[in-house]
Amino acid sequence: MTSLFDLTGRTALITGSSRGIGNALARALADAGATVVLNGMDADRLKAAETSLSADFPPGRIHSCAFDVTKDAEVGRAVAWVEENVGPLEILVNNAGIQHRVAMLDLDVEDWERVITTDLTSAFLVGRAAARFMIPRGRGKIINICSVQADLARPTIAPYIAAKGGLRNLTRAMTAEWAASGLQINAIAPGYIHTDMTQNLVDDEQFNSWILGRTPAHRWGTVQDLAGPAVWLASSGSDFVNGQTIFIDGGMTVVV
Repeated sequence: MTSLFDLTGRTALITGSSRGIGNALARALADAGATVVLNGMDADRLKAAETSLSADFPPGRIHSCAFDVTKDAEVGRAVAWVEENVGPLEILVNNAGIQHRVAMLDLDVEDWERVITTDLTSAFLVGRAAARFMIPRGRGKIINICSVQADLARPTIAPYIAAKGGLRNLTRAMTAEWAASGLQINAIAPGYIHTDMTQNLVDDEQFNSWILGRTPAHRWGTVQDLAGPAVWLASSGSDFVNGQTIFIDGGMTVVV
């Protein structure tokens, strides 16, 4: 690990990281030297994730903090806990998110609001709480996890599309207000990533064929494909990169 991408001594909080993409990003940052704080709502699953990841790193490198990213008071207490008990928070990855598949004509307002709150408002809440500590220190990295749906649309996932599009612009808004204080705020927009949660889509022959045909790289992405860009955006190697959304999609969004 060269010094440009070395995260040793830096504390990172990754929301929604007890499994899936968030957990993979937590491992990537820890591999680069960061001290990592996992987050989730399910305390038992979160503790199991902490125990599993801790087995591969020195003692004290992996922590966890269970809190609801949609509750402002909980978020404030959690970020303060990280600062007091783990270390100065220098890296935040806003990864927490949910999906809800229903046609818009049949979509309940409550489900719309639940997705928007979890996928968009949470990034505002956690990002703001983190920035309140980062700004006085004059440094910090915030990485928002968007999606190709920040640029594309598919039927039945309207709230997710709206949330991810909003998150892309929230990244720009954070940059407009906080970049002068030494923060870099960027986003990663994954394409279709093969995880346990998307295995049913991979197993769907028709959908899988559509993905392979629609993606110039002719494959699904993997969580490992996201590791390098995440480490880069969290590191000193990206100190003049700000307000950008990096699409990691095998070329899906650049072809008709």
